[in-house]
Amino acid sequence: AAMKQTKGLEGDKKSIIKFEFNPKDGIDNPALSLTEDTDGEAVGEPRFYLLSKGSMETFGFYLNEELGCQGHVIRQVKLGGLAQRRGLQDGDRLLQVNGHFVDHMDHHRVVQKIKASGNQVLLAVLDGGSYEAAKALGRDLSQMLPADIRPRLCHITRDKSGFGFSVSGPEGVKGTFQLSVQQDGPAERAGVPPGSWLLELNGASVSNYSHTQLTRKLKQSGSKVTLLVASSAVEEFYRLHGLRATAALADTSWLPFKVRELHMVKGPAGYGFLLKEDDCSSGATGQFLWDVDAGLPADQAGMKEGDRLLAVNGESVEGLDHQQTVLRIRARDDQVTLLVIDPAGDEFYHSVG
Repeated sequence: AAMKQTKGLEGDKKSIIKFEFNPKDGIDNPALSLTEDTDGEAVGEPRFYLLSKGSMETFGFYLNEELGCQGHVIRQVKLGGLAQRRGLQDGDRLLQVNGHFVDHMDHHRVVQKIKASGNQVLLAVLDGGSYEAAKALGRDLSQMLPADIRPRLCHITRDKSGFGFSVSGPEGVKGTFQLSVQQDGPAERAGVPPGSWLLELNGASVSNYSHTQLTRKLKQSGSKVTLLVASSAVEEFYRLHGLRATAALADTSWLPFKVRELHMVKGPAGYGFLLKEDDCSSGATGQFLWDVDAGLPADQAGMKEGDRLLAVNGESVEGLDHQQTVLRIRARDDQVTLLVIDPAGDEFYHSVG
């Protein structure tokens, strides 16, 4: 949720506290180390938090834009809520959402990015004192963050020579598999980076697989296989921060299955489609688009029969019932932007989690 403050609020100067990381405390409490600047100003390192909630829960904080206070400010961290349990603090500044640097972005757009992330989001924050010190020193905050922290989902179709990759790992050790990629082979064309580490196969973690089990699973995949992989740098990032890389955080730009954004301006006969509630492939209830009238705005925007509705005007409709979704669509009198996916894509994303 977002709240825009109109009164002048000064961000509190906070002393920088050093947190010692204990793996037993949970996966989302990384250490905050200090670096001494040449001016003597102590600037802390960014902290990373992976927040995973239920569909009816909230992340447990507000993101504010405040007069007299730079940046996107974490406020109202709910006592006992998800954000507070993971370690987010009042006054933290949000720098990154799912690997995207956001400090320079419009506040509303940042809020939309968090909402569009669904039930899992990876945040990078800097404590308020360090943020203000870094700004005063003219630091480029984006340079304090790793350039790429997203694993990659790759969908590979085998050719006559195979999938185009081979797997190696330490003998007798389960779940540690590194990929050698054939040049210009199916895996490389599907976006698998050379030397990457395998995290998931067809939506299932490989952490407990032996080499023999993995080989058998690959053979059972038939002509197509979906891999969640991480480059050495990305794998090291998650390991050092005690986080687990999941498909929900992945770069999906290499996949053949795409969501589509449909912008429609209402005509004299309306938008020209019917919204129906039905069961999704996941078993949950979803909102589907049918009866697309030829030549009307929905058809002209590219809507297809059976598309599933994911978001309205940039906000996810997950967890909303039919009437609530209809109200979202009608919120603006003359236009609406819908995010949709076709049945094949919907089934694919469900299959890989």
